[in-house]
Amino acid sequence: MSEYEIAILYDPDLEIDLEKASKRVEKIFTDNGGKITNTDNWCKRKLAYPIKKNESAVYVFYTLDIPGEAVQKIEKTLNITDEVIRFLISKPDHKAIAKAEAARAKQASRRNSSDESDSEEESSDDEEK
Repeated sequence: MSEYEIAILYDPDLEIDLEKASKRVEKIFTDNGGKITNTDNWCKRKLAYPIKKNESAVYVFYTLDIPGEAVQKIEKTLNITDEVIRFLISKPDHKAIAKAEAARAKQASRRNSSDESDSEEESSDDEEK
């Protein structure tokens, strides 16, 4: 089993009743031996360009553990699913994710240390007066 990330753009008209469409897509994943580990719904967002005459779509991101041979079956099934207007299947780059998190933590620590030095300068200015 390998970890995959699947981004799915649902038809914007399904925003009200997205549960039915998402259950159908999740069934496609589980029928092909997949296990959903995380789901992230970004709700309705504007598209960069129109897709199938839609200006917006409902973005949902799934993290799955699925066998590699099942990926093609999932792709073929998603291609003919009416609710899905676009999808992308990719493997997460754990090294890049770890590097980005380390950089974010380093930047946050720098920001905290500069905030502390700013408050120390202000207190020393107050003492001089």
